[in-house]
Amino acid sequence: MAEHPPPSDDIRDTGIDVIVVGAGFAGIACAVECKRKGHRVMILEKVHELKQLGDMLSLGVNASRILARWGLHEKLWGVADSAGEIHIHDYLGDLVQVQKMSYPLFGAFPYNGHRAVIHEVLFEHAKSLGIEIRMGHQAVEYWEDEANGKAGVKIQTGETFDADVIVAADGVKSLARKFVIGYCDNPKPSGYAIYRAWFDAEEHGITTDPLTDFLSVHGNQVHAWIGGDMHFLAISSQGGKTICFFLTHKDNAAVDGDWSSPGKIEDVLDLLKDRDPRCAAIVSKAPSCIDWKLLVHDPLPTWVSKSGRVVLIGDAAHPFLPTSVQGASQAIEDGVTLAVSLNLAGKDNVRLGTRTWECMRYQRVHDAQMLGVTTRNLWHGAKAGDSGNKFELPMPEWLMAFDAEAHAYAAYDGIARTIVEEGYRLPSLEEVKESPGYLGRIACGAGRANLKGLLYLDENLIRIYIT
Repeated sequence: MAEHPPPSDDIRDTGIDVIVVGAGFAGIACAVECKRKGHRVMILEKVHELKQLGDMLSLGVNASRILARWGLHEKLWGVADSAGEIHIHDYLGDLVQVQKMSYPLFGAFPYNGHRAVIHEVLFEHAKSLGIEIRMGHQAVEYWEDEANGKAGVKIQTGETFDADVIVAADGVKSLARKFVIGYCDNPKPSGYAIYRAWFDAEEHGITTDPLTDFLSVHGNQVHAWIGGDMHFLAISSQGGKTICFFLTHKDNAAVDGDWSSPGKIEDVLDLLKDRDPRCAAIVSKAPSCIDWKLLVHDPLPTWVSKSGRVVLIGDAAHPFLPTSVQGASQAIEDGVTLAVSLNLAGKDNVRLGTRTWECMRYQRVHDAQMLGVTTRNLWHGAKAGDSGNKFELPMPEWLMAFDAEAHAYAAYDGIARTIVEEGYRLPSLEEVKESPGYLGRIACGAGRANLKGLLYLDENLIRIYIT
């Protein structure tokens, strides 16, 4: 295993001022880790108050090990514990596979619960650390001034703020994206959409219907129905007290304006009419649902502005398909890695720090994104009567055993040295056929000194991240 990074108590003030725009999972994670790494940090969030919106969120163990390191495991496990099995069925209801989930997995516990509840735990933790969070501050403009070593942001009132680094964690509709890449990167329809809902099991009859009570009487459950170019997920949490469902299906409708809007339960039932009747029974209990169009972005040419002082993280940089089950987890990895990179770079080398961060993250994020595409394609192509472990939700070691903090400490020097010696180039995606995420796996399996040696000796490994 990689060596643990230095304890946060030993981290001194770096003098680096960081402004994080957006208090979602990426922004909170970045701010907390920046505080732990000695940076001065403030969050600007456009909404005036948090609202209990959203539905199920899953954090993989690659992210949860970071949150446990912050001391949050007991709080999170109390509101977001996980099922011990995933039951995968074909679309007619026959069992395809039971995927056993044993915890801890790679030394950590995943968290599965309501998005708003998990977010509140992180949000309150950030406040407890003394991080200033200014609500009702909507960013309307970004800039950078390399001559003075600063970047800035203007909010809707006209007030401006500057810092050594502006971290745009402002989501899939990021305003900062155009500033960083120089053009409008409009999302495109993926050809798929999701109907989704979250509701109380007892209140809405899940517990009294023999077609649906299996979601409650056995505690937390995860059931998937696959095939016929769609998949349906039904998940119970909080000991079987709350239910959520997700139906991913073909949808080529044009998207005009918002891609998330109220859906119609009758439309969901129509899609499920020739499938296992348990699916329709679950959907029929829901009081309402959301119709969420899945849009895609081409990989951005860079996540770092020209002067290296405005950075895109999380969904602003790389939106994820839900089947990856990694969107929030990779956003947390982004924030943690950036905080470490800035700490190692120092105030006089912020540009090197952000570019090294980009090199560490770019290929790994793409590998995780592609895992969601391959899972969706496999599930949607399943046929009645199929069986076997190939249909299990993938949880490869290179993805799940990864420790973003330890990896950043281990990999920084080698990658930064290459950038200094050979110059910075925009990142590109290299297909590592034998082992996606190879550097991530090395970081988890080798000591810090050994990893540095590998990075210095094998320039091809480094170039996966920087060419």
